[in-house]
Amino acid sequence: MSFNLGFIGGGNMSTAIFKGIQKNDNHPVSKIWVAGPRLNSLQHWKESGANVTTKNGELVNNCDVIFIGVKPGVLNEALMNCLDSLSVLGAKNVLFISMLVGINIEYLHKAIKRLPVQSSVIRILPNTPMAVGAGSCLYTPDINVTQEQCTLFEKLLEGCGVCEKVSETLMDSLGILTGCGPAFMYIVIEALADGAVKQGVPRAIALRHAAQMMVGSGEMVLQTGKHPGTLKDEVCSPGGCTICGVTALENGKLRATLISAVEAAVLKGKEMGKK
Repeated sequence: MSFNLGFIGGGNMSTAIFKGIQKNDNHPVSKIWVAGPRLNSLQHWKESGANVTTKNGELVNNCDVIFIGVKPGVLNEALMNCLDSLSVLGAKNVLFISMLVGINIEYLHKAIKRLPVQSSVIRILPNTPMAVGAGSCLYTPDINVTQEQCTLFEKLLEGCGVCEKVSETLMDSLGILTGCGPAFMYIVIEALADGAVKQGVPRAIALRHAAQMMVGSGEMVLQTGKHPGTLKDEVCSPGGCTICGVTALENGKLRATLISAVEAAVLKGKEMGKK
């Protein structure tokens, strides 16, 4: 790929995508730029061979495809920062890829139009497991994005995990599930490992097998196509250990708590988008 790729914001999510791209050796690191307010926080990018800058406009001058990875509340500030160091680019075309929770494509265009570039926008909601090639990334393009650009985007992220095009109406709900869900699952893994530690298992091996069990369970759902309830029933022998554990989970309202967790995250995401 011959284009220059940029990241406005070098935080955890940008880093996860960068690592996923590197994992598949899918873009020359010398053609990657990242901008952030402090150079010391971009040190790991520099050590990887990427170009770093504190000037967002310098990044826009040099890049054709740009991920926006700042917090939603500082989007306008980040774009205003571009104007301080941005050349008059005339008809340059830039594909912006926004990772901002709660910020829809219409709002993104209103924010970006102050820049002297021709732009198209893809809105995405990725997750941190993309860093290890096991992520989930939803995306929705605006009407200006071509099929060739969608193909380029999917090719760029093919080493990051599953990348799926969806309607924008799903981004604030399904996107929250995939984006916030890993944090919920880390808590489940930690809690299950704690349960084993309570029974005398060394913590390191408990965590390792709790995590592997989570990976395997997900693969069973994906590869068999069976409903999770069916797979659960296949493990629960009558009067056995598993059904006793499942009863404890139901008494603790785990199912209702996870549903509430997704709902709370979705509502917060919509709230963030109104600011």
